[in-house]
Amino acid sequence: MRLKEDLSQHHSPVSDLFPQISAEEAWEKYRLSDDQVNFFREFGYLSGIKLLDDHQVASLNKELDEIKEPSHPGNHLFHEFHTNESANPDHVLFHSLGHWRITSGFHDALWNPAFVV
Repeated sequence: MRLKEDLSQHHSPVSDLFPQISAEEAWEKYRLSDDQVNFFREFGYLSGIKLLDDHQVASLNKELDEIKEPSHPGNHLFHEFHTNESANPDHVLFHSLGHWRITSGFHDALWNPAFVV
């Protein structure tokens, strides 16, 4: 069975996992401070920026558990899919590209205002 819909055909959020707020609200809530921008310019990174809440993490983890199965009906939509890239058989390193085409959470993460701003 193949997945009926390729979410790459949707150019806006398809779920309510991430808040839909105005650009002004997002800017005020998620913009970086001047100190953060200056730190980034000097060192090239920032830490401690929370992009996902606990509910969003749990939802994305659930979706990942489903789509990492090779038999998932959306598997053909991945650009790359490797079930274990680890040289150690006791560790699993799942690698794939294209999650955003398959599940609403990974698709909508592209519009997460915490990430976009």
